[in-house]
Amino acid sequence: MPGDPDEGMLSWDESVFRNEHVFEIDYVPETFKHREAQMQSLSYALRPAVRGSRPLNVMVRGPPGTGKTTAIQKLFDEVGAQTRDVRTIRVNCQVNATRYSVFSRLFEGTFDYEPPSSGISFKKLFSQIAEKLVEEDRVLVVALDDVNYLFYENEASDTLYSLLRAHEEHPGAKIGVIVVSSDPTLEVIDELDSRVQSVFRPEDVYFPVYDEPEIVDILDERVVRGFHDGVISREGLEYVAELTAESGDLRVGIDLLRRAGLNAEMRASRVVERQDVEKAYETSKYVNLSRSLSSLSENERELVRVIAEHDGEQAGEVYEAFHEETGLGYTRYSEIVNKLDQLGLIEAEYAEIEGRGRSRSLTLSYEKDAVLERLE
Repeated sequence: MPGDPDEGMLSWDESVFRNEHVFEIDYVPETFKHREAQMQSLSYALRPAVRGSRPLNVMVRGPPGTGKTTAIQKLFDEVGAQTRDVRTIRVNCQVNATRYSVFSRLFEGTFDYEPPSSGISFKKLFSQIAEKLVEEDRVLVVALDDVNYLFYENEASDTLYSLLRAHEEHPGAKIGVIVVSSDPTLEVIDELDSRVQSVFRPEDVYFPVYDEPEIVDILDERVVRGFHDGVISREGLEYVAELTAESGDLRVGIDLLRRAGLNAEMRASRVVERQDVEKAYETSKYVNLSRSLSSLSENERELVRVIAEHDGEQAGEVYEAFHEETGLGYTRYSEIVNKLDQLGLIEAEYAEIEGRGRSRSLTLSYEKDAVLERLE
């Protein structure tokens, strides 16, 4: 009835969400907005594959949360709808950061089952994949997503060399490579061995950060598909877009909408208010931090924890504490420091120390409490 105090309240079995999956990071939208030029360039590079030839290699660059992975997934779906003679496999290098693990995923994508967990050499693994391609007369397109993680582990050159030279060892093998980097500071070509540079001449496709009107447009479609009508106002959506633009990462906005909706439900409210967005942002702004930490090994996470406890101290002092916890030597410690610096988790800055020459001070790039909370 009009004026009923419970009119704007959710009952226990109701939800503000029409489809909550729309707000998950791995959701692939039906329409992919503001990336028409990039999709056209990618389609151009893969066109030879559809005709049975080796495609052009591609380097996809851009900061995190700019649509690179979604573009690859959409592209591979389109190729799959056109022909069965092209096998497309996307490898998440954040999870598979060695040449062997990359080729294990390629084996799985080629044979539809995982390779033996032990007892099979890289050479045999590689040969079986290539021979299967030749036997079926199929073109393989490999997307090395977040290829920057291969660089952090010094595995990029060997991995690319094996893929790009496959046709020499296995005549008739046709493989194209798409490398996708989310590290704006990484000069992919310059960091590769000369033997790889000589054969890797990729098309360059850049994904810039979305501007605020584009963010509003993209998030509005998620709102329409994900929330029931009237759950969030235009003003509320624009506020979410403003916070997202500040972060430069569209994933922040997508996560923010979902958490704001959950916060509204916690209040048993049918609408998302500004307070729901503000509370959600305290978590959503750390989407990239959480993602980076989740990819780390136990020893790498331990070093982050040690740096948090010794924030701003010199590398030598941090090493003593790290060595005490893990027993690892200085060489491995230095490698991990470099990786954390490249990931943007820490800042390792050189300074002149009186009587000791140049030394690095190690500082967290995020608030200490936020880091420690996500390491638990």
